[in-house]
Amino acid sequence: MTAPSSLLTEMPDPQFVMSVEGYRIATYTWGDEDAEPVLCVHGFSSSCRDNWVDTGWVRDLTRAGFRVIGVDQRGHGASDKPHEPRAYTMDDFLADLEIVLDTYLVEEVRYVGYSLGARVGWQFAVDASHRVSRAVLGGIPDGTPLGRLKLDQARAFVEDGVEITDKVTRNYVTLSERVAGNDLRSLIALAEGMRLGDADPDPTHPPSQPILFATGSDDAILERSRVLAEAAPNGRFAEIPGRHHFNTPGSRDFRNAALEFLTAP
Repeated sequence: MTAPSSLLTEMPDPQFVMSVEGYRIATYTWGDEDAEPVLCVHGFSSSCRDNWVDTGWVRDLTRAGFRVIGVDQRGHGASDKPHEPRAYTMDDFLADLEIVLDTYLVEEVRYVGYSLGARVGWQFAVDASHRVSRAVLGGIPDGTPLGRLKLDQARAFVEDGVEITDKVTRNYVTLSERVAGNDLRSLIALAEGMRLGDADPDPTHPPSQPILFATGSDDAILERSRVLAEAAPNGRFAEIPGRHHFNTPGSRDFRNAALEFLTAP
């Protein structure tokens, strides 16, 4: 359940930064520029607004005294949406975040990510460890969940309106259509592009920072997320009651656990 609109933070116009290849990456900021920054990165087929604004996260983080920097990952929201699978590798997502932080002259952040944003956050905390002091990784996927998509069925649906019979693929397409502005062709390209490299989190090389892993009790990846938390030397795990993968971001329990963790000394 999302927070009432009257209690939500206003969505500002996007400020664009340019990726290495020249794609526009939409960013947003809230709060005092001198406050501790939190970087919020959304999940697959979502957006900064969908994951973090309409669910009350930005409101609660700024009330707690943080500066929030939000990002629409490439292929999402107001960012550019290339249709080429080669535009969507883990290295691309990480490079975008580096450029965002450099543009805002921010050296180190507390990181909050969900689903794809959590997977990117795991790798960002490993590969750019000097830039992440601690992180909240919600619904972190293990085992390349986008690899379960039947890309041929998704393409046939987009191009010819052919009915999707695979349940997982149908769920992802339904989710994608729910978010205004989504481009199914770019999201299909993203799913294919993530298969081109090693997209799985490596439990033998986990982030060393304090990490809060949080997954819904009704999420199919619950136990696999718990395993990743156990692999992290400073990881802890929160099970979010009564939530599945697609509605966990709106959980007050999730927000409260994250705020307690992020405000810890």
